[in-house]
Amino acid sequence: MKKSHIMLGAAAFAITASGMAAKYVPGEMIVKMKAGSEKSAFTSFKSLGVELDRTIDLTNETLFVVKFDETKSMKSMTTLLADNPNIEYAEPNFIYEIVKPVSTFNINPYIASPLTVQSDAYTPIDPKFGQLWGLANTGSNDPTGAAGVAGADIDVMKAWSLTQGDKRVRIAVIDTGIDYNHPDLKDQMWTNLAELNGEEGVDDDGNGYVDDIHGYDFANNDGDPRDGHSHGTHCAGTIGASHNDIGVAGVMADVEFVAIKFLADNGSGSTEGAIKSIDYATKMNVDIMSNSWGGGGRSQALEDAIQRAADKGIVFTAAAGNSSTDNDSRPHYPSNYDVKNVISVAATTSSDSLASFSCYGRNTVHIAAPGHNILSTVKNGGYASYSGTSMATPHVSGAIGLLIAQNGRMDVEELRNRLMATSEPLSSLRGKTINAGRLNAYNLLTNTIPVRNMPNPSEWETVSLDEVWESEHPYGHNLTESRTYNFPGAKFIRLRVRKLDLEKGYDVLEVSDSSRAIAEKVSGTKEDYTSEYVEGETMTVTFKSDRSVSKWGFVIDSVDVQY
Repeated sequence: MKKSHIMLGAAAFAITASGMAAKYVPGEMIVKMKAGSEKSAFTSFKSLGVELDRTIDLTNETLFVVKFDETKSMKSMTTLLADNPNIEYAEPNFIYEIVKPVSTFNINPYIASPLTVQSDAYTPIDPKFGQLWGLANTGSNDPTGAAGVAGADIDVMKAWSLTQGDKRVRIAVIDTGIDYNHPDLKDQMWTNLAELNGEEGVDDDGNGYVDDIHGYDFANNDGDPRDGHSHGTHCAGTIGASHNDIGVAGVMADVEFVAIKFLADNGSGSTEGAIKSIDYATKMNVDIMSNSWGGGGRSQALEDAIQRAADKGIVFTAAAGNSSTDNDSRPHYPSNYDVKNVISVAATTSSDSLASFSCYGRNTVHIAAPGHNILSTVKNGGYASYSGTSMATPHVSGAIGLLIAQNGRMDVEELRNRLMATSEPLSSLRGKTINAGRLNAYNLLTNTIPVRNMPNPSEWETVSLDEVWESEHPYGHNLTESRTYNFPGAKFIRLRVRKLDLEKGYDVLEVSDSSRAIAEKVSGTKEDYTSEYVEGETMTVTFKSDRSVSKWGFVIDSVDVQY
């Protein structure tokens, strides 16, 4: 096993702006100097009691990794460096991890699972294709035997009548690497012929990376991105396992993979490695970067790297996370970065429900895709089934790859909007993703937009209430109070809460429609919060408190209406 160049060791934790603990490398920070101040970096660092350890040399700039006494707090050191007039920003070298599979079980690759399809439909002959419910759901082909819903898949078999991919579409799998010798993947790998046929230990093509034959390993700083974990190999198989009468079949029958490893064989890596990986993929001019990892806090350095990829027109798909939490209020990175090429992906089950582990966010998660009991390739030529938003993300990466194979590159924001608009509307995703939709590859390729009985995000009108509803501060026990708001001709109404501080899970504001069907229960602490919508002209809001803890309360002064 290779020895990692970046020794992460025991992680330390920082509290982020959202109140979450984020892991980071102890005693290390990433620093960007202000323009023109780079030459004074060594003097600045010495005066602050930190030492320059190494640089991150990017295309148009250099970042500095500095070390300091681990007994000093990260918060105090961040403040100290940020106050220096020569420093643009200083932040922890956060630790990221695979978005860990929720369940794992091995599959015997030699047991065939036939799939009954229309005789004229293109069907891969791979023996395990019949267990890939995410591609073709019969309602009974979940590999665990769980009951599903026929048709609750990404509709890729219809999409294959239009394109099955193209070797000119290049996808970087940024993860734990890829088993590039896997019989289902070896024919899909990018091969750098200059390095393959050149001298070992020499940068034969002059791109700044030595022996990068199939990609690069930034966990160990060498040209061998072989996967010692399996996570990256699993993601690659879903995107583009060969249609070759072996094992499984990917969303794309033809694709070119660049294996980029920054997560070590324990599934963990740093901001430094992530930045280098994205920068390498950007230099390689890939079409898509597929990212099934997350963690840390918000990193300006990482966001800047993603922005550079966006500037080159490269799509950045990202797993939404597996902590069952709302990414609107508890951000998950990198999926939460507000950059136009970022596509955040939640996970659905074979019964078309949101997976219980999946993160969500009606303002921050763009789409959902199959991510529960997903069979794919793993290291050493094997196969296994994993669950997670990590498994949903490569479905989206593959479908976008098909679109690029068919139409060529397009503006990344336009592509993201098309992806959401053509998704299959699901009631189970209402309020959970921006467009309440599950990936549909055929709709994406044909730009077919399903009818949605749901509001247009751009057509809300905010209406101030004639009478502000404000609780007592603190509010009383055992209360039940209601207000009904009526707007003749309205199609949709949603509540706006200026401030909310209720005992989470016990004291609530219930938002319901004219039939008193509850759209959402709002609780906890929030500011400027927008609720789930109700259909029709009438919305009722009911405040309920229990017999124990009373907190500050709430203020409601407006609603949003769509006609």
